[in-house]
Amino acid sequence: MTADNAARARPGHPRVLTIAGSDSGGGAGIQADLKTFFALGSYGMSAITAVTAQNTVGVADVHVLPPQMVVAQIEAVMSDIGCDAAKTGMLAQAEIVDAVADSVRRFSIPNLVVDPVMISKSRHQLLSDDAVEAVRDRLLPLATVVTPNLPEAEVLLGQTLRGPEDMLDAGRRLCAGGCKAAVLKGGHMPGDADDYLYQAEGDSLTVLPGRRFDTRNTHGTGCTFAAALAAGLARGLSVLDATRLAKRFISLAIESAVPLGAGHGPVNHLAAGKAMESG
Repeated sequence: MTADNAARARPGHPRVLTIAGSDSGGGAGIQADLKTFFALGSYGMSAITAVTAQNTVGVADVHVLPPQMVVAQIEAVMSDIGCDAAKTGMLAQAEIVDAVADSVRRFSIPNLVVDPVMISKSRHQLLSDDAVEAVRDRLLPLATVVTPNLPEAEVLLGQTLRGPEDMLDAGRRLCAGGCKAAVLKGGHMPGDADDYLYQAEGDSLTVLPGRRFDTRNTHGTGCTFAAALAAGLARGLSVLDATRLAKRFISLAIESAVPLGAGHGPVNHLAAGKAMESG
């Protein structure tokens, strides 16, 4: 079966590919993505960009894979199984960003969600400075949705975002190169944890209200949100409905988190999935 045929073949449940780093602690990265895909009834696949030695306290070490190995993983998946959506997480270096962008074009990967992972919860830098420009210039134009938190959006845009009044302009600028939508996550803003969805078609901004939970168990929230959004797109949901699904999923996952480790514990993917199944 050719790559094109594989991409067109749709099995009984959606196929979602994550291109990201591995978290040995299981709370973020590839591990969080695959848990999310499974909890939402999708078939998950992965292309690992880096191996990290980390836990709830911090990142002890990082080994970045060669770009050709990242491409080989994507090619293996797309030439046989295909995918209905994909998401990117930790890409580490500009060379990997370039390789992923080339692969997205080569295999016509649909419904791409770009989570511009830059800094870990423990403040460890996960994206080199030159890779930021590569994400902005090469990857965002290919994306269906980009999902930065406030600090990541400020780096991508090169400006300070003061609050909700800046979200419309920030969304416009993030989508100026061709990205169809941007979710500006409000977790770093004071008050409620509201997110802001900008859609280039219609030049519209939608506020997604969110409750702020008093918890330290938030490791992997960004990865989990983007993975849930990709799973929604793979189902055939609109960007707005997929974003709403992702918002509900991450809220349930944070609310039901069970403390693990001495630092920022992981969210509870399984409980969130079960809660959504039960309505």
